[in-house]
Parts: sequence; structure tokens; C-alpha cells
Amino acid sequence: MTRHVDVLIIGAGLSGVGAAWHIQRRPGRTYAVLEARDRPGGTWDLFRYPGVRSDSDIFTLSYAFQPWRGKKSLADGDSIRRYIEDTVRDHGIDRHIHYRAKVLSADWSREDSRWTVKTEGETWTCSFLYVCAGYYDYDHGHQPEFEGIADFGGRFVHPQFWPDDLDVAGEKVVVIGSGATAVTLVPALARQAGHVTMLQRSPTYLASLPDVDPAADLLRRLLPAPRAHTLIRAKNVLSGQLAYWLSRRYPEQTKRYLRKGILRFLPDPAYLDRHFTPRYQPWDQRLCVVPNGDLFLDVAAGRVSVVTDRIARFTGHGIELESGRTLEADVVVSATGLSLVPLGGIAVSVDGLAVDLAETTAYRGLMLSGVPNLAFCVGYANASWTLRADLSSRYVVRLLDHMRRRGLTTAMPVFPRDGARRPLLGLTSTYILRAADLFPRQGDREPWTAGQNYLIDRLRSAFLDVHKGMVFDG
Repeated sequence: MTRHVDVLIIGAGLSGVGAAWHIQRRPGRTYAVLEARDRPGGTWDLFRYPGVRSDSDIFTLSYAFQPWRGKKSLADGDSIRRYIEDTVRDHGIDRHIHYRAKVLSADWSREDSRWTVKTEGETWTCSFLYVCAGYYDYDHGHQPEFEGIADFGGRFVHPQFWPDDLDVAGEKVVVIGSGATAVTLVPALARQAGHVTMLQRSPTYLASLPDVDPAADLLRRLLPAPRAHTLIRAKNVLSGQLAYWLSRRYPEQTKRYLRKGILRFLPDPAYLDRHFTPRYQPWDQRLCVVPNGDLFLDVAAGRVSVVTDRIARFTGHGIELESGRTLEADVVVSATGLSLVPLGGIAVSVDGLAVDLAETTAYRGLMLSGVPNLAFCVGYANASWTLRADLSSRYVVRLLDHMRRRGLTTAMPVFPRDGARRPLLGLTSTYILRAADLFPRQGDREPWTAGQNYLIDRLRSAFLDVHKGMVFDG
């Protein structure tokens, strides 16, 4: 049996649930959400390692239409997942979600002006396809080839697939990596393990921030929840964008500021030079947040060691480094990054001909050149994912309304032949560079650029010309 809806949304994470809310606000349009897992949450259901939390403040990561009522502004993964579940239930979106529906392929028919979407168990058709599956590969995490790994006699795990039976009490644990996952994991493991070592090839910029926002708590005590939520989001958007602008405009001053923050916990400049001073500029890669300085406090207390070195090989009892030093380990956690896939790994075709996504160009950062009636959602690199997801959904609804008013069936971006192209994802993080050749590119001018300034994008969104760079057909 084939089911048909006007709009088919792929993914029931933050993006997909937000998209569903926007779509259902317009009466007379049917939609469904296909989710590969057995409950909503997306990333926040996938990652279950100890201490998993958001690096973005929750007031901008949450929805504008659903106030966040939790205590922490840097929220843990379980709280975020429950928030998404509450949103799904409160707004009736649960009636439209189909679980255990992993999408395998999507083919556009020019003759029928519709998509045929195949899952592992059934077939759907739709007039418009909105892929909100993010860009993490849910089935595979990135795992380097380590020499001698078969000789290691301890437990070797990847955070993306955290085993329920892992007990680190009293154990010697080595966490490989220095990104957000490692910075989150290390303090959480240090509460139970005998000792934790964070082994990094190179340092990452870290900033200590409180996990509770006093100003937000005051506003929530004084004002009704929706009003307080709106003001807190506005405050955090402004402060976040200002901090990013200052970091890019004044990188040396930003480095000194971040260094000063760490020196409050670890007052040894030589130690900071070796282990907490990156070679790149602030925000060339995403800044990692340390709530209340927990990582630094654990290092100062001797519960955590930081080692900056390269792995030569694994041994039966640990890791031998290129410097000749050996780290003994009972448990090794490989927080070495994520694997990325565009459009959730869905095989996209038009009239049966496969679309090479790397050869397409992103229109406004959310549609693909030469591919009709398809949008996808990618968040900001320098701000909360949900901020951009919300703008993408607003645009999709506006485009659909425009097509309905004029009796149009097809909207397809067409990239100019003389247009220049550059990477879609603007950071230099290793996990992004590894997958850059798989993703669509972006252009060098409107409407082919993917902006990284929410304030500007939000202002522009009200005046966007839906005809620019677009070919319609009815």
C-alpha cells in the first residue's frame, strides 16, 4: 500500500518536530513525519553516553513556541529529549509521526510532480519532501584505524554506541579526543572512575560558563512563561551573536580572554600553553563549553589528566604514545568524532537518475539546485541549531503558500552557469572536512549563500523574493 500526503517530513528530532509545528499551522495541508527510531528526539535520543548535554544554551536551542521550563541553561540530553516529547504531545504532532520508518530512497517524477519515498517497510508519495534528518550518520561513528587495537585487553567503546553494561568504577579510563564529546564525557566519568586521562592530538578552545542563567531565572519569576521565554531567547541571541562577532573581529583579544578564564582554575601558564592553547583562531572550529569549569576543577583536583600527544599503537594494557610514554588503561573511549552524511543518507533521484549531492548547490542553504520540491535542514555553525531550523521551516511554509495561491506544482532552484561555489559547512573541524566532498556546495552570492548570522537572516526572511533563482511550473 502507498500512502500520500502533501508534505512528508523526514526525522522527528528538533528540526522535524519544529517543521511539523509550522506545517500544521496552515489548514488544508496534510503531512506526516517518518522517524527511523522508536521515539522522537533525534540526536538527543541517539547519544546516551554519560554527561551528554547541549553546548548551546537551551533557551535558543528550544522552540520559540514552547517555553523551556527546566532549571539549567546548559541542559542535559535526557531533559532535551523529554522536552521534545512534551512538544510532540502538547501540539498533537504525535498523531502524524510514524516510527521505525527508516527512509532508504526518494525519487521525483516530473510527469506526476511528486516524490516516491521508500522506507524499509512501506512506500509513501508526497508533493513536497522536507528532510530534517540532520547530518550525523546514525549508523556509524568515525573510528580511526589504531595499530595494535586487537591486542588491547581492556574495553574499547565509541560514545555514539555507549554500552549499558559498562561500569568504570575504580577503573583507569583514557578518553581519546578534545572536542565537545570528550569535554562532556571526561568530567562525567571522573565521578566514578579511578582516574581519567583525556588524550588529545591538539587542544580545543574551551570556555567556562555557568550552567544556570540568573537573569533568565529572574525573568521567569517575574513574567508569564511565554513572555519570559521570548525575552530570554532575544537576550541570548544578541549576546551569542555579539560574542561570535567579537571573536572573529578581535581574535587575539578573544584568546587572551579565554586563557584568563582557564587560569582562574589552572594557574600554570606553561600547562595552558601545552594543553589548552590551540593553533587555530577562535571559531575556526566550534567553541566548546565547560559548565561551571567542571573539567578544569577535575584536572586541578588530580581526578583528570590531560595528555597532548599522538598514538603510536595500542598494547595489551593501554596506549603507547609517539613520545615513548605509555598510558595504562582498563577502558578506552574513542571520542574521535562523528561521521557525517548529507540528507540522512537517503538516495535521491529524479526520474530514476541518481542525484550526486556534491554536484548540487544549496539554495538559501535549504534547497538543492536542479532538484524540485525538496528542502533540507542544516543548523548554524556558530549558534543554536534550532534558530536556523526555524527560519528554514518558515521559508518552506512561505514557499508552499505561494505555490498554492498560484496553482503551481513545482519549485526548482536553478544555479547560474557562471556561479562560483564553496563549501556549505564553514568550519574547519576535522569531522566536517572529512565529509566536505559528500555535501552540496554553496554559492558566493544571494540566494545561493548559507548565512551564519541569525539576526541578519531573521530580518531578511520577511522580505525574501521567492522567485529569485527559482523556476516554477504548474
